[in-house]
Amino acid sequence: MPSTPPISPIQLHRINTNTTTTTTTFTRPVPLSCATPVPDTVARYHAHAVGPNQCCSAAIKAIAAPVSTVWSVVRRFDNPQAYKHFVKSCHVIVGDGDVGTLREIHVVSGLPASTSTERLEILDDERHVLSFSIVGGEHRLANYRSVTTLHASSSGNGTVVVESYVVDVPPGNTKDDTCVFVDTIVRCNLRSLTQIAENLAGRNRSSS
Repeated sequence: MPSTPPISPIQLHRINTNTTTTTTTFTRPVPLSCATPVPDTVARYHAHAVGPNQCCSAAIKAIAAPVSTVWSVVRRFDNPQAYKHFVKSCHVIVGDGDVGTLREIHVVSGLPASTSTERLEILDDERHVLSFSIVGGEHRLANYRSVTTLHASSSGNGTVVVESYVVDVPPGNTKDDTCVFVDTIVRCNLRSLTQIAENLAGRNRSSS
C-alpha cells in the first residue's frame, strides 16, 4: 500500500484507503490561504501526513508587530498561558526548553479536557518555527501535532502567523466537527496573541 502523501498548506488531502480498492483523495483549501499568501519556505513546515481517521486544518493571522516581538511570546513553550486563554497552568516536567521538553497543561473548566502532556518537537529561533505534539493527558485530541511559523508581512512592518495541525477524529465525531472545534480554539489563541503582541510592540515603541 502506498504511503499517505503529505498535505500542503494550500490544500488538505483526506485519504481513504482500502486493501482491495484504489485510494481516493479529497481536497479542500485551507481557510484564508488565498487572502494571505504564504512563502514556499514557510509552507513546507505545514505539510502533514494525514491518516484515514484524522483531520487537518490551518489558520493564518496578520499581526501589526515585528516578528521578533511576536516570536518572544510564541517561543515560550513553558508559558503558553501568556496568550492561550484555555490554559489554566503549565509546568515543565522534563527538559529545559530544548526539543524533547515535556510540559503538563491544565485546562480551564468548560472544555472536554482536564490535562494535556505535550512534547516540544521543533524550536527554531532562526526560522521562527515551533511545533509540539500531545503525548498524554485527559482530553479528546489524540495524536495531535501543531506547527506554528512566523514570517514578515509583505510590508515588512508586521508578522504573519500560520498555525496548522493534524489530529485524530474522536469516536462519535465527524472530521468537520473535529476541525470546527479545534479551529475555534486555534483562532481564539491567535486573536489573543495579536492583542498581546501589538500591545507589547506599542510599549516598545513608546520606550524607545
